[in-house]
Amino acid sequence: MCLSGLQRAAVVLQEHRAVSLALSALVVVSDLSAAFLNQGAFRRHFHLVLSVLLVSGPALSMWVSKYSVFANNNHYLYRTFLSSAWGWTCILTGSFIFLLSFSLRRSVFLSLRHLSRLAAASAVWLALRWLLTSLEDASGSCFEPLGTTLKACVEATSPGQGSRLLLRDGESKTTCLRAGFQWRGCEVSQEALLLCLCCLLLVEETAMFGQCVRSTGTPLRLLFLLCVCLLGLWFFLLFCLLAHFPQFPSQLIGGALGCLAWRVLYLGWFRFEPSWCCPGGPTSGLLVATEKKGEVKNGNREMFF
Repeated sequence: MCLSGLQRAAVVLQEHRAVSLALSALVVVSDLSAAFLNQGAFRRHFHLVLSVLLVSGPALSMWVSKYSVFANNNHYLYRTFLSSAWGWTCILTGSFIFLLSFSLRRSVFLSLRHLSRLAAASAVWLALRWLLTSLEDASGSCFEPLGTTLKACVEATSPGQGSRLLLRDGESKTTCLRAGFQWRGCEVSQEALLLCLCCLLLVEETAMFGQCVRSTGTPLRLLFLLCVCLLGLWFFLLFCLLAHFPQFPSQLIGGALGCLAWRVLYLGWFRFEPSWCCPGGPTSGLLVATEKKGEVKNGNREMFF
């Protein structure tokens, strides 16, 4: 009885003109976005777009204003999304993967198998972050600026030597910067690695929506558009990071590692047949194309979902 009441309420809302226009706009925008992401040329060359953006990072800094609101590293977007980019990506992409796979096949096991791709990508990201953090701590040093009195004594004994720093042993990069000291050493941008990996993951996981967009409902379309908006946000934050906070070649190496992780996962491991040690690709087990001999429908192969 409660379900029938909800259905009647949904019918009433759909008959409302404003709601009908909003649903029509949702269908049009989701169809266009799905068709664009489903293009093979876009998926094959998107990593090249990221590569060009990373290489042109130093040139971008000459074309942006230092007075822009995005030149402040304490901006709301950086504080809210950049530090938790992987969490946002896993929540929205995981919800999209589960709902899409379950709506097509009605199999919880199959949906969980597709979600295991996110678990594998998360393990790769955590391993890379731990490795880069360990290398930074091992190769860098923490320096404490000299106090005013000690600096005056050094200037008196060795004039013209410039500012000096006091070396502090046994400090990690995190504790050094938290204490207000200076860290010097080789560094790889984990932000560039994370944003590139998130962008490539979103493109791979949302691309197949264009092949089944006609058979999906409003909630799944809305979730798909949220994933598309998240992809645009990560790309914009990567652009801001390269333009306003250039760290060449640290960001280039970080982005290259992100592209390498994507290539190993989606162009390597996930290309194998699904098994206990491989979750398979985004379309494995979801789209079944059959072409009956001598039978053609609308000039194309019949697709069963």
